Amino acid sequence: MHPTRLDGGQLANLHTFLAVARRLSFAAAADELCLTPSAVSHRIARLERSLGLLLFQRLTRNIRLTADGERIFAALEKSMAELDAALYPEAGSEPSGRVVLHAHPSIAQCWLAPRLAVLAERHPRIELDIRTGNGDADFRGGRADLALYYADGHFPGLVSRKLMDEEMAPVCSPAYAERHGLAADPARLRGCRLLHDAQAWRQAAHDAEWTLWARRHGGESLLPPRGLTLDRSDPAWWPAARIAAWKPFAARRRWRRTRTS
Repeated sequence: MHPTRLDGGQLANLHTFLAVARRLSFAAAADELCLTPSAVSHRIARLERSLGLLLFQRLTRNIRLTADGERIFAALEKSMAELDAALYPEAGSEPSGRVVLHAHPSIAQCWLAPRLAVLAERHPRIELDIRTGNGDADFRGGRADLALYYADGHFPGLVSRKLMDEEMAPVCSPAYAERHGLAADPARLRGCRLLHDAQAWRQAAHDAEWTLWARRHGGESLLPPRGLTLDRSDPAWWPAARIAAWKPFAARRRWRRTRTS
């Protein structure tokens, strides 16, 4: 028979593995478990020795689950969900469990964060794990369950739901608008410097949003040749709101976006 048994120590090591696998970080797991990163690392090492398996690839700046790690992680997630249902049968159809949500940083900060308190109040049994990044969600690798995107809703092989429509309009500080006479003559926009979102949506050009707006409001001849490009929407509001101090920089659009999941 296999010498490894699920005694108290082994269960503690599996619990530690689950925390690390969910966050792919020894430090984050240590914070969750109120342990030191060294203690977490030792528990994982003991688990790997007892199982005779390598559960994580230790890279220079991060870690990844191995194939065996993915297999055990999936089994533990399923077992924990079944145990939770057995321990709390009164929950009925109330949504519960862990959900990994991928979102671009700007969406997470400007749209999602203000709604988290309401979500927690309505669905207290949902454990939301938010991952931010400018790349696409890793559904195939099991690193995301849902995603918030600004897109047209066309995602082959996935189910998407429209959350809202968008309206775009140029904005800047009153002082900047007065200095350039923008209220009297919008065509003077060409003498300004625009702020661009480098990744407004997948495969979009860096000036895609301004180009879309200009085509609907007088043509691309309105757009100046100069601009500042950022890879997130939210930092663009800082120079736009304080344009009196940041003289070279100008208008930025406001939005109500369509998100898909």
